[in-house]
Amino acid sequence: MHFEWFVCLRYLKAKRKQGFISLITFISVAGVAVGVMALICVLGVMTGFTDGFRTKILGINSHIVVQKLGDTISNYAELQPKIMQIEGVAAVTPYLYTQTMISGHSGGTGAIMRGIDPGSVTSVLSIEQHMQQGSIEDLALPADDPEQPRVPGVIIGSELAKQLRLRKNDRIRLISAAGPLTPMGVIPKMKACRVAGVFETGMYEYDSTLIYVSLETAQGFLDIGDSVHGLEVKVKDIYQAGVISEQIEQKLGMVYIAKDWMKMNKNLFSALQLEKTALSIIVALIVLVAAFNIVSTLTMVVMEKNKDIAILKSMGATARNIMRIFIYEGLVIGLAGTILGIIGGLTLCELLSHYQFIKLPDVYPLSILPVKVLPLDVIMISVSAVLITFLATLYPSWQASRVEPAVALRYEH
Repeated sequence: MHFEWFVCLRYLKAKRKQGFISLITFISVAGVAVGVMALICVLGVMTGFTDGFRTKILGINSHIVVQKLGDTISNYAELQPKIMQIEGVAAVTPYLYTQTMISGHSGGTGAIMRGIDPGSVTSVLSIEQHMQQGSIEDLALPADDPEQPRVPGVIIGSELAKQLRLRKNDRIRLISAAGPLTPMGVIPKMKACRVAGVFETGMYEYDSTLIYVSLETAQGFLDIGDSVHGLEVKVKDIYQAGVISEQIEQKLGMVYIAKDWMKMNKNLFSALQLEKTALSIIVALIVLVAAFNIVSTLTMVVMEKNKDIAILKSMGATARNIMRIFIYEGLVIGLAGTILGIIGGLTLCELLSHYQFIKLPDVYPLSILPVKVLPLDVIMISVSAVLITFLATLYPSWQASRVEPAVALRYEH
């Protein structure tokens, strides 16, 4: 064993009369451990919350939306194969989007109507995973039957269904203010529909306002012929959506714009990232407090070991040797605290993820506290904790290296 390590380990094992220094050392290790554990848990929860929120949003919305500037798209059947030729594109589906009124036997309310193609929408959106009743196929118009008139289906959100007290197969009316102009004024356009299904995403904004109808039903309701408002695109790698959206614009021409999910939800995810950064900085103060404990611990050890340092220097130890002894001692405290903090943080995150004993109130889009620990976050936290503790050892170690043997031993007998 190297001389510096031998002396360092002896100093860490304080004798009975130096028990207070040993207690301070234990508190320093515990401070680093608690700080590292708290940082891992905070970053794990914030990362899990962001991923869970993104999964919820992308389950209802596509990765890229393609629209035509100032107009609807009538040649969408020709555009779909062109978009599919771009590398990284997984699927394409047309859509219509408009505001409407929905009226049932218990009242009415405003809603957002989305017209979708039942045949291709499941390859882009994961609506089917959120269905409580019915399925996407139920949106298709039934075959002509003289006894049963063609009543189009509509899929509504669970909160909207509760508000209007609707169940599957109930009749509703869709009302649009953009009706025909008559001498009596504009007459609202109405369309009778049946509730073909109920979905629940867990996000109140969607579940309380969103309804789905077939593309054919929406086109007839809006009276726009065989046109759509845009195309929804799914990509293989969601983080390449920005690059692929630029390629789509280049391929289709200047009259088309493509917006990826990061641009459409930029404010939301920027706020989540800012909150994650702010919480990390606040919790990192625990590690800084532990670093000050390390400074005080080493300073007290230097004061206690003044005579020992003088004797070591008299025996030939250099200032660099003395400095290394106390740097090693501080690093041992920091490494021990970091390792214990990593073990504690990963264990707590695993317990939170496995048992899910923390439930979130209804104001959040997620029902349980999500946890996702990234290896890069653990590495960054570990390196930062060790670096902070290393910096905390420099001043006490430098003070120890400046001890003069003649001065320290002058009044010793």
